[in-house]
Amino acid sequence: MTASHQVKLKPGDTIGILGGGQLGRMLAMAAARLGLRCQVFSPDPDSPAFDVVLNATCAEYADVEALELFANDVDVITYEFENVPAAAAMVLAARRPVLPTRKILETTQDRLAEKDFVKRLDIGTADYADVSSAATLRAAIARIGLPAVIKTRRFGYDGKGQAIIRDGDDPDQVWEDLGTKSAILEAFIPFEREVSVIAARGADGHVECFDVTENEHRDHILKISRAPADIPDALAAEARSIAERIANALNYVGVLAVEMFVVQGEGGPKVLVNEIAPRVHNSGHWTLDGASISQFEQHIRAIAGWPLGKPVRHGPVTMTNLIGDDIKDYEQWLTVPGATVHLYGKGPPRPGRKMGHVTQVGAVPPKSG
Repeated sequence: MTASHQVKLKPGDTIGILGGGQLGRMLAMAAARLGLRCQVFSPDPDSPAFDVVLNATCAEYADVEALELFANDVDVITYEFENVPAAAAMVLAARRPVLPTRKILETTQDRLAEKDFVKRLDIGTADYADVSSAATLRAAIARIGLPAVIKTRRFGYDGKGQAIIRDGDDPDQVWEDLGTKSAILEAFIPFEREVSVIAARGADGHVECFDVTENEHRDHILKISRAPADIPDALAAEARSIAERIANALNYVGVLAVEMFVVQGEGGPKVLVNEIAPRVHNSGHWTLDGASISQFEQHIRAIAGWPLGKPVRHGPVTMTNLIGDDIKDYEQWLTVPGATVHLYGKGPPRPGRKMGHVTQVGAVPPKSG
C-alpha cells in the first residue's frame, strides 16, 4: 500500500469517495473548487453525491470487481461514513491509499474498542462495560448503576441501536429488544451541554481545530449547532487539545469529529469524550459559510497532501438542520437576511431524514425552550 505521506495530488487528479450521501456531495463540491475531480462509489442509485460528479460507480460494497475498477480510476480514496465494510476497505487499500486508514476504521467502528482507545490516552469518558449476554448486562448494571445507556458496539448512528435503561426495567427484555450479541453499557451522564470539536490533521502531523461547537439534539438527531460553544475559554482549549491528542494518537489524515459532554466536576466544568467520528461531521456544517475554510475543504487538503488552512470564524454562527418535513419551509429560509440555504437534493422527506441545513452568521436566534 502506498504510504499516506507519499500522497501528493495535483489539480486535475481524482479523489474516490465511498458513500454518496450529503457529506460525499459536499466533499466533492469542495474538491471541485480546488480543481480536483471526484468519483463516488455508492450502492444507492439515488445518492445525492452522484449529482455533482462526472463519474460514479453504483455497486454493492461487496462487489470486488467494481471496487477494483473504481480504485484504478482514482488517485486516493476517502469515505463519508465510517461503517465501510472491512473487506471493501482491504480490497481498496491494496490498490490505492485509503485515508483515513483501515486501522482507524477498525477502532472507530467498534464502540468498545473506541472507548478503550480513549481511556488508554488518559482522557475521560463515561464509565462503561462490555456486554455480550443478559447475564453480563445484569453484572454491568450492578457495577455501573442506573440509569445507564446500552448501545450496540457497531453500526449505530442518530440514536439507532441504543436504549436508556432505568430502574424497574427488565434487563433480559432490554437485551432481547436490542437484538445484538455485542454491546456496551455506559453510565448515564447528566451533562450540562453537548459539544464537539472538528479537527483536521495533515500527513505531516500538523493539526488545525475549528472552534468548539455546541450541539442541540432532538429525537437523538442533531437539530442546531452553534459556534462558538458557550463554555469558558480554558474548557474550550482543553476540548481542542483532546481532539488534537486523539488525532495524533491515531496518526490520522483528514478531518475527524470528537463529540463530548460538558459536566460539572469538583473543580468546575470538565469534558468527557462521548464518540469519535472519523469523517466530516454534521456539527461542522457551520464552517461552510461561517469560517474562512470549511471542514470539507480541510479534509480534501489533508488527503491530497496539501497544507491545511487556518480556520477563522466570521462571527457567531448558527447551523439549523432541515429534517424531514422541515424541507418544505425552504422558501421561507431563502428570505431570511444573512441565511445561507443548503439543500441536499434528496428524494421525498422522511421523518428523521436530513434534507438540508441553513447557516446564519452574526445574529444568533435565541435557544429553543
